[in-house]
Amino acid sequence: MKVGDKVLISPDLTRLSQWISGTVIEVEDNPFVGIVISAETEDKDVYFGQEDLFKPQTEEICLP
Repeated sequence: MKVGDKVLISPDLTRLSQWISGTVIEVEDNPFVGIVISAETEDKDVYFGQEDLFKPQTEEICLP
């Protein structure tokens, strides 16, 4: 993943009921925990965590 990529953010990180979309704003190679991703949602919330808590968004999501 790289800065600017669209990603889905895990409910384990957001404490919401489903995956939400965001944009990668930082990728850090942390020597203690590995790759750490920071992503910002449309409403400007920022979530960060280990790489496995994010997955690439491969298609547009239509929310009701």
